[in-house]
Order: sequence, then structure tokens, then C-alpha cells
Amino acid sequence: MCGISGFISRQWPEQDLRAMSNCIRHRGPDAEGIYYNSRDGVGLAHRRLSILDLSSAANQPFYSSDGRYVMVYNGEVYNYREIAAEYGLTTRTSSDTEVIIEMFARQGIAAIRQLNGMFAIAIYDIKEQQLFLFRDRVGIKPLYYFFDGQNFAFASELKSLFSLPVTKEVDTTSVSNYLYLGYIPGRNTIYKHFNKLLPGSYAIIKDKQVSEHSYWKLEDAITPSVITNEADAFAQLKELVISSVRYCMISDVPLGVFLSGGVDSSLVAAVAQELSDKPVKTFSIGFNESKYNESGYARQVASHIGSSHHEFIVKENDAIEIVEKLTGIYDEPYADSSAIPTYLVSQLARKEVTVALSGDGGDELFMGYGFYYWAKRLNNPLIKAFRHPIGQLLRASGDNRKKRAAYMFGYPSAARRKSHIFSQEQYYFTEKEIHELLKSPRPVLFDEELDDHPRKLSVIEEQSFFDIKNYLPEELLVKTDRASMQHALEIRVPLLDHRIVEFSASLSQDLK
Repeated sequence: MCGISGFISRQWPEQDLRAMSNCIRHRGPDAEGIYYNSRDGVGLAHRRLSILDLSSAANQPFYSSDGRYVMVYNGEVYNYREIAAEYGLTTRTSSDTEVIIEMFARQGIAAIRQLNGMFAIAIYDIKEQQLFLFRDRVGIKPLYYFFDGQNFAFASELKSLFSLPVTKEVDTTSVSNYLYLGYIPGRNTIYKHFNKLLPGSYAIIKDKQVSEHSYWKLEDAITPSVITNEADAFAQLKELVISSVRYCMISDVPLGVFLSGGVDSSLVAAVAQELSDKPVKTFSIGFNESKYNESGYARQVASHIGSSHHEFIVKENDAIEIVEKLTGIYDEPYADSSAIPTYLVSQLARKEVTVALSGDGGDELFMGYGFYYWAKRLNNPLIKAFRHPIGQLLRASGDNRKKRAAYMFGYPSAARRKSHIFSQEQYYFTEKEIHELLKSPRPVLFDEELDDHPRKLSVIEEQSFFDIKNYLPEELLVKTDRASMQHALEIRVPLLDHRIVEFSASLSQDLK
């Protein structure tokens, strides 16, 4: 886990590159590396958090053995040893960094499809004077870029781009989407000209042109038929989870697990403990208020699996102090209050370990959120029969959430209801309210975000795929990355191994 930044511009000197790197020094306190090519106006910067091959030989920027390519990279590729063995790579280091660039030198863009892991990669081709950017399939690692038609820059965080002499202009469409969804979907950010490279995508930058392409899509994992046999599904998923957790435990530094006591984190912790020959360190956050405090569940799980458990009870002053820091951490609007406990559990874990495993992704892949149950309830024949009086009762309520729920009962078709299902747990404004506030185009709607797929999906399945493509990378994983990297802590997410994601897409809704 690290921080990367860079640019292609003849207007920005090397000191601007160093300023970009300095803005994200918290992501990599162990080493800094700079590549600056004054002939091409190209700069690459890297802040290193040492996880694999702790020697200086693995520092970045890293050159290919033939000297043609230079790379900076953030993340981890878990299957790098298998790749090196399969292709007979003779490497100078024991790091995944070298395997990535040597595979790219051999196979070009096709090499990325062989990587299993989380990554944001920038590779400059010195010979052809072109830059390649890659982002992992699910969007675990962030990668932002700025392009105004003349100058191009990229970075792990927006604050690094903000250090450049560029103008920031708020995008009202992004504001509209943020108010409706609680985050900004797709490639946009809150500012014009500042974008995200989409998950599963790569970009080629050459001659002041930026072209983006996809190398992986969730839709490609949707099969014409689904897995319906529970025993077969259980066996397949068990094998995949064990394999993924084993991969995620590869580390040359101390490692632990976030443990909330919920199903997903408990599963990851239990498998990690089963694979370890000593007690795994687990970490949880609790609260003084009993109705919010779930730390007791985490303690019970830790006791059952035999982990070495660490707990922090959040006090009011702790939360207030962190709220004041959030603007500087997230760089654009962020609506999830769980950013506070995530920050605190990362702070707690970093005192003991450098790498932590998280259960993120399970709710999205296997429909664990409450709004999935809302969707199922709406199909109840009794509710369908009385949807008009139910809607009237909800609209008469003084509770804003109930008023928003009333919109769902006003739509006779599932296609029109689905965009409102989400608002019951996450969103704050209706489309009409946003339009009245901003006089802007209506927010992006759920059904406009899905590409073609080989079988007809239910409304609830579409909901789940929307979450995986949007909520997961643009909200949940943003929180995990920013909160952990403030403390130079690497978070790994075994349940988001692309093999598990693809498996979930082929699984019957009834088994989720």
C-alpha cells in the first residue's frame, strides 16, 4: 500500500511533482521516489509503505529490466509468485512490483488481466512517450486524474492534484447526485475536470489525448443460468474464501483483522485464525451508548476463535475531534458517519500491525443490506393491494424518512420503485427536492447505470449490481482507504477477490 502521483505537462516543473508527493506522504512514510523526465515533461512520484520485500531494492519508481518502462504502483498483487513461476521470470527482488512491470514489458495491457489483487498502477513507456493507468476490477484502490485538454495529472488522492496550479470549479450535476445517493457515482468528482478512473479500467495518455477502456466488467460475470444447488454453492464459496484469505495473509510485516462481530468480519477473522499458527490480532470499536455498542459480539467471536483481541471504546470527545479532520481526509463531500469509527479502529490497529483484513464487500455481494428486505416487502401481495392508503399514511407523517418511503408506494411498477428503495437507509433528498434546491438535471437513476446482460435480472439483483458497481467503490471503499491510510495502515478485503465477486454474480438470488 502506497501513494502515487504524477503528470504529463511542460508547464509544471519538478518541484510541483514533489509537492504532489508531499501531500500524500501519510500513505507511504517509509520511502519517497521521484522520476522526472524534462524532455517529455513527465513526472512520477511514489510514497512507499513497505509490506513485501522490505529492502530498498523494491523502492519505486521501478524500471523494467530493459529500461523501457518505469512504474509507480499502489496496492498488492497476491498471485505474483504464481505468475513469476508460470512465466519463468528471473527477478532481482522478491516484490510484486517487479513481476507487474516485467509482465507488462512482455504482454502489454493483457498482463493486467492476470493480476489478482487491489491496485492502482501508472506505467510510462519512455520509448513511445505514452502513459498507462490501471485500476483494479472492483475499485479497491483509488486513482484520480485531472485533464484540461493540455495538462494531465493523476494521484491516489484529490489533495495531491489540488497542489497543482489548477482551477477548481464545482460540478452541479455531481452535487445533485451526491444529495440523492450520498456519494458521487461513476467517473465524476465534485469538481469539473477532476475524475476517477473507473474500476476495471485502464487509460492511455498520449499526445494530449486521454482514452479510457475497460478490461473487466461485472456484467461479463452474469451467466445465462444461475447456481441453485445450496451444497454446491457452499462448497465453492468456502474454497474461494479460504483461498482469498490465504492470499491476503501474505505479508512481511505484522498483520491483523478488523472484527465488528458481524457475519462478514467474523468469517474473515475465523478463516484467518484457522490459517494461522498463532493467535491473530483482532480489533474492534465500541461505544458507551448501549444501543450503538456491538463490541460485545466482537468479543464473543474473538473468544470463540481464540484471537488476541484489542478494543477501543469511543467517547464523545474522540468523535468531535475526528469530525474536524474529515474534510481534509476526504477532499470532497462524504456522508457516511461510520467514517469516524473506521478512522478510530485503524488508529487502534496501527499500534500493533501494518496490515489488517476487513470484511467489506459481503453485504453488497450477498444482499445483506436492509433495503434488500424493503424491496422484498414491496412485492408482498397485501402491500400491493393497499399501496395507496399506505402511501397516504406515510405522507401524513412528520418523519422525513417515512415521507420518502411514500414515494415508493406511488409507483405501480417495480421499474419505477427501484430508484427509491435505496433512499430508505442512505439518502436525504428526493429527485424533486434536489431539482428545487439546485435547478439542475435530475440525479443519475439506478436503471441507467446497468449495461446489457445475458439473463433477465430481478429488481433486487439489479440493486445488488448497482451497489457493487457504484456504492462499493465510491463510498464504502473510499472510507476504508482514507481512514486507514491516514495511519499508514494497509487494509485488505478478501471478500472482494474478483473470483468471489464473479461467483456471486452467478449465484441464485434465493441463496444470497
